[in-house]
Amino acid sequence: MDSRKNILIIDDEKMNIIALAHYLKPMYEIIVATDGSSGIEAAIKHMPDLILLDIIMPGMTGFDVIKNLKENKETGKIPVIFITGLNSIEDEEKGLLQGAVDYIVKPFNKTIVRTRIETQLKLVEYEHTIERLSNLLGR
Repeated sequence: MDSRKNILIIDDEKMNIIALAHYLKPMYEIIVATDGSSGIEAAIKHMPDLILLDIIMPGMTGFDVIKNLKENKETGKIPVIFITGLNSIEDEEKGLLQGAVDYIVKPFNKTIVRTRIETQLKLVEYEHTIERLSNLLGR
């Protein structure tokens, strides 16, 4: 069984998906969705360890997607990192206030993306360890 972490990329730009998948595939299992609706479906189906989410997409924006994910009991704890062309402080603030754990502006640097992903996945692992320990101590 493959114990690699799963990352869901939700982006409508094929080149962004190709670039991200190329950088991340050696270390992670990659799941891809090209719009908000299919991204939400993929999150529910695959329960990824982390989501990389674009904001500017036709139909459902990334802001709509994260709102939906955070309101869902099953997907609400999945960390979301926005990777977007929106570079204003207001957009970054809005994304973080809606529950994103990080905000990366395009064009992105692959080392920064990898490092921020690794940091978030470590935090999730620490949280799971604390939950397991508290369950053991609570018995």
